[in-house]
Amino acid sequence: MADEKKNKQSRFEALKLEFGKIVWPNGSSVAKQTVATVVVSVVLGLIIALIDTVVQYGVDILMNL
Repeated sequence: MADEKKNKQSRFEALKLEFGKIVWPNGSSVAKQTVATVVVSVVLGLIIALIDTVVQYGVDILMNL
């Protein structure tokens, strides 16, 4: 029983040390990355929509031949 308690305690101590090594980004970095993610997502969405429209237009032309 004492070994289990000691083992759990050492795990938590190791976990605490690992959490201490984490480097959290600052707010401006998070904001820049968020803006970049949204911009890339919108651009890719527009590209996919354009390709979809062109393919649909081509299929419609082929179906009406």
